[in-house]
Amino acid sequence: MRGATPASLHAEAVAGSRRALARLLSDVEDGRASPMDFDTPGVAGRSLAITGPPGVGKSCLIDHMLRAWAGEGRRTALLAVDPSSSLSGGALLGDRIRLTSPDEPDLADRIYVRSIATRRATGSVPTVLGDLVRTLHLCGWEQVLIETVGAGQSEVRCAAVADRIVLIEGPARGDAVQAEKAGLLELADLVLVNKSDLDGASRHAAELRDALSLDAGRPPEVRLVSAKTKEGLEEALALLNDLPERPGSSRARARERLANAVERHLTGHDDYESMLADIASGRRSVEEVMEVLWRG
Repeated sequence: MRGATPASLHAEAVAGSRRALARLLSDVEDGRASPMDFDTPGVAGRSLAITGPPGVGKSCLIDHMLRAWAGEGRRTALLAVDPSSSLSGGALLGDRIRLTSPDEPDLADRIYVRSIATRRATGSVPTVLGDLVRTLHLCGWEQVLIETVGAGQSEVRCAAVADRIVLIEGPARGDAVQAEKAGLLELADLVLVNKSDLDGASRHAAELRDALSLDAGRPPEVRLVSAKTKEGLEEALALLNDLPERPGSSRARARERLANAVERHLTGHDDYESMLADIASGRRSVEEVMEVLWRG
């Protein structure tokens, strides 16, 4: 496979080669290839971002989604985003540890899981994520899930690449106003409060509904689910199959898409790392570096 072109890797990936697909995604991630290199008619794909704070059970719910959709015959891929260390640049990439559906023989050929690091990107969504989603669609993967970690303003970057956004919450999360301040509720198309079998889940869902009722537009629906007992899971999956976009969210999505493109332009500059060193050492100001990077 050494020396293979993006077009040949794409053809092999469409034919079912996982090795070719992995190599192609790596080339796209590293900037050696682009979906434009093999932009042929693909499947009518859709993408769904699953985000929320650590510990609310995102991976367990995603495992149920993968199992249900693969069981229906749909080819579903998961891009599990793991933040890179700001010091070492490394990432754990351990999201798949909690997944069991890819190990089931009758489902494995319809499930694909790839962990990706944020690398230079700010927040927890790498700037190349949109190209990876497009590549998967062009290789025949109709459903692409994007799992991001944490909850905060940076998480709204999901909007730049995902058709729909689902926010996962859980009990004992504190004041619902904090979720509102995080910025995610502005864009979420659905809110799932997981661990409904635990005390406090219903109360937290009610607080979220009260906070969202102040929205002048149409707030996202808040549903209680339990990945453990499967309570409300079937209904939630049915909603995800045909989840409408919230009115007015298209402008907010466009804003994040533009911000993502600007960041990708800056961090993709050949002198990006040396410019960071110049700022850190005081040799150049941020304004001077911005002028150099933007011209490039």
